[in-house]
Amino acid sequence: MNKAFLAFLCLLFAAAPTFAQSNRVISFFPKGTVLHANLPYHNDTLQKHLLDIYLPPNASGKLPLVIWVHGGGWLSNDKYADMGYMQKTIAAIINSGYALASIDYRFSTQARFPAQIQDCNAALAYLFNNAGRYQLDTSRFALMGFSAGGHLASLLGLSHNNRVPAFYTSGARRMPAIKAVVDFYGPADLVLFPGSDSPQSPEGLLLGAAPLARPDLAKAASPISYVDKNDPPFLIIHGERDDMVAPKQSQLLRSWLQVSGVPSELIIVKDAPHFGVQFDVEEVRGKVMQFLQQHLK
Repeated sequence: MNKAFLAFLCLLFAAAPTFAQSNRVISFFPKGTVLHANLPYHNDTLQKHLLDIYLPPNASGKLPLVIWVHGGGWLSNDKYADMGYMQKTIAAIINSGYALASIDYRFSTQARFPAQIQDCNAALAYLFNNAGRYQLDTSRFALMGFSAGGHLASLLGLSHNNRVPAFYTSGARRMPAIKAVVDFYGPADLVLFPGSDSPQSPEGLLLGAAPLARPDLAKAASPISYVDKNDPPFLIIHGERDDMVAPKQSQLLRSWLQVSGVPSELIIVKDAPHFGVQFDVEEVRGKVMQFLQQHLK
């Protein structure tokens, strides 16, 4: 693993708050938020097969759902990650009457791709199959992911209508149509990484081989491989000074979406790095909430 990525992980762990696995609602959620914590979504006891559901205070009727997919290079963090620097956005989501589900998934050090997207599908199936228990409206599901989570959210949203057999391991007879995807600086094409010739790079560890040595695996794991006219609308947000996932990754995804006629918008956040509070400012948050309102309400 290269030194730059190790430094990135150190920064990420320093920036991300640590939360105990408990039934206590995180302090920056609006008062009265209801938490259903550590729900096993895959009929096993793996720690990485848990999800949390947050319901807005005094919720009534069926709720639109935002599914939160954390980042961490596919090998670190958990379902609380990215929340620490997105506190105002989280509060806006809950206060606007949306439910929020945050999911864990297996690291690349535990299982190689496609395990991660299979886990995301299993979590999605759980939310669909148990929607009545948690007041969720299965016709109004959206995905939101950050970095590696942005990659998985994009991959899930784009591949869902392709019915790729290896990606679908859920027991759901039907799966919800994803209505919208919010992708924060997620990789779109794994071959474009500077470390694509190394099996020890994050993307190499994900695939179990250097992307350039296994372009077939890299293609299967790249969101751009699944873009078609039937995909859900995308809001893509990327930092101008991102030195971990180059902005050209999001620019490429946006171009493919445009070619296919999929509604999309790309926001480049001036002077922003790979992650941080620059993505929780009013201008960006307003775009996110407007996008969710347009496609979920």
